[in-house]
Amino acid sequence: MELRPDSHGKVRDIYDCGDALLMVASDRISAFDYILPDEIPYKGEILTRISAFWFERFADLMPNHLISMDVADYPAEYHRYASYLAGRSMLVKKAKTIPIECIVRGYLTGSGKKTYDANGTVCGIKLPGGLVEASKLPEPIFTPSTKAALGDHDENISFERCAQIVGEETAAQLRDASLAIYKAAAEYAATRGIIIADTKFEFGFIDDKLTLIDECLTPDSSRFWPADGYQPGHVQPSYDKQYVRDWLKANWDMTGEPPHLPKDVIEGTSSRYQEAFQIITGHEFEPMKESHVTA
Repeated sequence: MELRPDSHGKVRDIYDCGDALLMVASDRISAFDYILPDEIPYKGEILTRISAFWFERFADLMPNHLISMDVADYPAEYHRYASYLAGRSMLVKKAKTIPIECIVRGYLTGSGKKTYDANGTVCGIKLPGGLVEASKLPEPIFTPSTKAALGDHDENISFERCAQIVGEETAAQLRDASLAIYKAAAEYAATRGIIIADTKFEFGFIDDKLTLIDECLTPDSSRFWPADGYQPGHVQPSYDKQYVRDWLKANWDMTGEPPHLPKDVIEGTSSRYQEAFQIITGHEFEPMKESHVTA
């Protein structure tokens, strides 16, 4: 590839196209704020196409930044890379990004479970006693975090701290929009046999209007649990990268560089992502090998 991104994150590479951005999802995978040395086949394409599915589904609920996923609509200099870009890229509107990770939790797990065990709260929100791993919360909660620079760690914060960072009005908008999208997504996912335990959104302002950006309800930004067999009290099987996290916890002391993933973990993760795509969208996953553009 001769493309050189103007900026890049843990998974996505960003290209400045003047009045728009080209976002390209790689097959890189991150865990515990580290980029792992191995890629997951088809991951970037799956993330992009799942995001597009949700963007379309929630277009009336919340505006999003997507312009097109058709390489024919991209600037001409990108057409020669059509075979790579097809399915894994989006041309999007530029937004004034809000520096907050907007996390919604419907179930108790992950970092929320750790703070609950310590003091009965999650991001400053007091929860009922007696909850266990994977307990469903009485109501979904908005638990923001800071958006760390690449290589740094996000930090869970209270709503009050979020308001200090972005202002009370914007914080309230973020909370209300995040909860509304999560609830709508959870209701739909339930009809497909999936529990969305938690998820992370990112927002920006486009023409002074709050807009959903980046990715949306993917296996990278969410915990997807099969509803069949759900039982609180233990870590649930998942269709997301929890499989990778669990392997790392068992095989790495979290010091130094992360290790290579074994072949079965790479293949197992890829199959979980593909299964998530199929269950959520209702369509069999078939990689997009062509585009409307002739290179």
